Amino acid sequence: MSLSESPFDSPHANGPLPPERAALPRNVKLLGWASLLNDTASEMVFPLLPVFLARIVGAGTIELGLLEGIAESVASLLKLWSGGRSDRSPRRKQYVVVGYLLATISRPLIALATAPWHVIAARTADRVGKGIRTAPRDAMIADSTAPAQRGRAFGFHRAMDHLGAVLGPAAAWAFLWQRPDDLPMLFVLTAIPGAVVVALLMFGLRETARHEAGREAFSLTLVPFDRRFRVYLAALALFTLGNTSDLFLVKRALDLELSELWIPVLWGGLHVVKSIGNAMSGRAVDRFGPKAMILAGWVVYAIFYTAFAFVTTLGELIVALVGYGVFYALTEPAEKTLVANLVAKERTGLAFGWYNFAIAVTTLPGNILFGVLYEHYGAAVAFGWGAVMAAAAAALLVAVRGTRPAVGN
Repeated sequence: MSLSESPFDSPHANGPLPPERAALPRNVKLLGWASLLNDTASEMVFPLLPVFLARIVGAGTIELGLLEGIAESVASLLKLWSGGRSDRSPRRKQYVVVGYLLATISRPLIALATAPWHVIAARTADRVGKGIRTAPRDAMIADSTAPAQRGRAFGFHRAMDHLGAVLGPAAAWAFLWQRPDDLPMLFVLTAIPGAVVVALLMFGLRETARHEAGREAFSLTLVPFDRRFRVYLAALALFTLGNTSDLFLVKRALDLELSELWIPVLWGGLHVVKSIGNAMSGRAVDRFGPKAMILAGWVVYAIFYTAFAFVTTLGELIVALVGYGVFYALTEPAEKTLVANLVAKERTGLAFGWYNFAIAVTTLPGNILFGVLYEHYGAAVAFGWGAVMAAAAAALLVAVRGTRPAVGN
């Protein structure tokens, strides 16, 4: 079987396996391994950025919100463009490879920073790479899988991504144990797994046979999509206004005067929950439907985001982090599965681009607002705001009907 084929197209001794039982396509597995290695590199840097900003360049909470708001907004805006362009091109692979290459180059540059804007520039370049690759990559996953496999495919991919986010902090912890004052060298070492990712994709990833370049003129409008998809995007945007960067959870841990050495450990533990949860929840998405899983996840988010405002001990923080990881497990494969279910397959790339754009338009104001609320009014107001936005988004998502995939999609 070639990499461009899906296993549910393969012959079987007693006939083809049903999609829900068939093995995941090789392209899905390859992209999963790429995400694992890339996130290993990324998470050697990401959870330590608040420490680096404060100790090396003297930045505070508002700068942290600005850093993540700009970086993630730029990334998500690019996902709209790259997703739409990949629908018009027979080669989605080029966007994926270039995106990972840019991230590999930009992360080590943070080591050279001497001012906050240096970190913002390098982090933004890293996220530009993510913006270029993400929508085409997700479209390749959707192209490669049957509708009954989508939850499992996206769950596997997110599980591998989060497993990398466990290995990254573990590597950072081991390095800092030996060299606690050498954050710049740690950032430089991220080039190693990044280079492996680029080589793996250049020589292993294949275009999916299911993807054919569209013949329509290039357009980024929402006109081709129906009301259900638009309401779903509105609910996501509303939720994101209160769902700010996870770096604020690191800030909350620092408020409890935990040692910096424990930050990578807690960060890695959070991603253990995310990885195991995503691996388990993918099949549940295929069974119960993505909408029900998203609603459940947003309720869990509201509960545990509120809890973060009131934790006072390490034990309470760990409980809140576990609950927060469950939210990710419930929603991550479900959100992307719902995107693929609601749109025609020839517009999958653009749909994933709009999915990320909906998140982008509220990421920057959400992070800045959260940072201001946290710094001037305290954790209770800031985390309470996130819980309220989650409840409002859940109420809007209830209005989306018919979320199972259409025949032929």
